[in-house]
Amino acid sequence: MWKLVFGKQESEYLFLKLKGHTKPVWGVAFSPDGSAVASCSRDKTLRLWDAVTSRRLRQLEGHTEPVWGVAFSPDGSAVASCSRDRTVRLWDAATGRQLQQLKGHTDWVYGVAFSPDGSAVASCSGDKTVRLWDAATGRQLRQLKGHTELVRGVAFSPDGSAVASCSGDKTVRLWDAATGRQLRQLEGHTDEVIGVAFSPDGGAVASCSGDKTVRLWRR
Repeated sequence: MWKLVFGKQESEYLFLKLKGHTKPVWGVAFSPDGSAVASCSRDKTLRLWDAVTSRRLRQLEGHTEPVWGVAFSPDGSAVASCSRDRTVRLWDAATGRQLQQLKGHTDWVYGVAFSPDGSAVASCSGDKTVRLWDAATGRQLRQLKGHTELVRGVAFSPDGSAVASCSGDKTVRLWDAATGRQLRQLEGHTDEVIGVAFSPDGGAVASCSGDKTVRLWRR
């Protein structure tokens, strides 16, 4: 981990190195209070770390293929992960116990995100869909269809009313979280779109692409 302090040598920014994974690490997330870090790896595990001491708190095992993405719930009590094994899994952050296994995707799952209130989870997959799940029961709520290539990234708007997704079809799409209806299709990228995020006020969407650009869109 790195300190954001200006005017120092590069070596002075690094203050913790978290070691333990046995293969490349694909994703990382801070807990909401900043006390812990979650990581996910090609070694099929997730690991939770103390962000102050670098001590490994827990190792979460259950995925049968590499784990692509990880996210904390807004209250920090749960962790979501997504994998090449086509599942999304929810974990108790305090104990490491698996809470839910969300099945339905028919291809690798690339991204996962919690809704702002923590009641729902969004996932995106190589099966060209985004799916919304009930975080408490694991039940699939909605399937968002429209992308024509694999879906790389997904994000909830700050108020939870909308979901943004990005795809190998070079588009960003906005969806109504309550109904699953497509609200907007944002076109302009000339290569696959790899990541997507909402602005803090929810009025704009940022996307990044293999076309070497970042684009900002009015919602």
